Amino acid sequence: MSILKRKIQEFEDMLSASEVDAYQLRRLCFNGIPDEGSLRPLCWKLLLNYIPYTREKWDETLARKRELYKSFIDDLIVIPGESNLETGRVDVTTDDHPLNLDPDSKWQTFFKDNEVLLQIDKDVRRLCPDISFFQQGSEYPCEAIVHSNGQKRLHQRVHHTVLKSASVERKGLGVTKIAVSARKAAEDYAPLEGGEAHWEVLERILFLYAKLNPGQGYVQGMNEIVGPIYYAFACDPDQKWREHAEADTFFCFTNLMAEIRDFFIKSLDEAEFGINAMMSKLMQEVKSSCYEIWMRLNQQELCPQYYSFRWLTLLLSQEFPLPDVMRIWDSLFSDENRFDFLIHICCAMILLCKDQILSGDFAANVKLLQNFPSTDVQIVLTKAAELADRSSL
Repeated sequence: MSILKRKIQEFEDMLSASEVDAYQLRRLCFNGIPDEGSLRPLCWKLLLNYIPYTREKWDETLARKRELYKSFIDDLIVIPGESNLETGRVDVTTDDHPLNLDPDSKWQTFFKDNEVLLQIDKDVRRLCPDISFFQQGSEYPCEAIVHSNGQKRLHQRVHHTVLKSASVERKGLGVTKIAVSARKAAEDYAPLEGGEAHWEVLERILFLYAKLNPGQGYVQGMNEIVGPIYYAFACDPDQKWREHAEADTFFCFTNLMAEIRDFFIKSLDEAEFGINAMMSKLMQEVKSSCYEIWMRLNQQELCPQYYSFRWLTLLLSQEFPLPDVMRIWDSLFSDENRFDFLIHICCAMILLCKDQILSGDFAANVKLLQNFPSTDVQIVLTKAAELADRSSL
C-alpha cells in the first residue's frame, strides 16, 4: 500500500468511528488532509465545531442548521413593498413607502442594507481571479432566490456607478486597507442568466452574516476568508454534502469569524488578542529566531504593519495560491493554539527570505514581503513546525 493510500485509510478509519477522536483528528489534519474524496470538507466541519464528534448526531445537527439557514434567507433579505407586488400600487397613507422615515420601515432597512451590499458585491466579484471556479454556475442554486423574479437577487440591488465612493469601516475608527492586493480580476464577474454563479452565493452568505452581526458588520477581506471554505464544500465529491455547501459554509465561516473577529475590529487593535498584539508576537519571534533579520528590518523602519497586517488578518489567504491556502488552513484549524501556529508560519516566511532581506534596501524589502515569492508551501510549514517545537521547549 502506498503512503498516500495508507494516509487516506487512516483518515477514513478515524472518521468512520462512532465517536471521532479529537486528538487523532487534529494530529492527522495538522500534517495535511489528502485532497481525495470528502476528507477535507468533513474534517473542516469538525475542526470548526460545526458538527459534533459523535457521529450519530450529525444528521440531526445538519438538518437543524440547514433549516435555520433557509429561515435567514426568508427573513433577512427584505423586499420592500412585497405586499403590493400583485397590484403594483402603494397607498402612502397606510402602506410602507420609500420616503417613510420610520426605522422599522422595510424601505429604511432596504436602503441601509444596500450600503453594506455595495462593498460585498464589489469584493466577491473579484475573488480568486487565478481560478475560474467563482465565475461558474452553482450546481445547486438557491431556489427561493432564483425563482423570485429577481426580487431577491442581491447583485441587482447594486448600482456600480456609486461603487467608487463606497467604503466599509472597521467598527471603531478609520477605513481598513487589509485586502489591498495585486490579486484582482481584470473585470468584475458577470451574473448568470437563469442560475447563480458561485460568487453570488458568497455574496448572500456575507450579506446574511453582516445582517446577523450588526456590531461588526461586513469588513473588506472577509470575502477572502469565506472563499476557501466554500470552495472546499462546493467541490465535495459527495453530492449529499455538496448540495448544502452554502448553509454549511455560512456556519463554519461564522464559527471561524468568532475566533478572529478581533482582527477586524479596529477599536480592539490594542487588545490582548488584537492585530497589533499579533504583529508584536511575530516580530519577537523573528528577533529570537534571527536577530540579524530583525535588526535589518528595524534599521530600515520596515514596520510589520506594511506586510504582516494582511498576512495575519486574512490567514495568508492572499499570499499563496488557493490549494496552498487550503493546505495551510489544515494546520491552522487543527492546531489547538492555531493562531500561535499562524505566527510561526509568518515567521518562517520571513526567515526563508533571509538572503534577500539582508541584501535588499527598504523599497526592495517592502516589495518582497508584500508580494511573497512563489515557494513550496511544505517548506514553509516544515520550518514553521520547527519554530513551534522550539517555542514549546
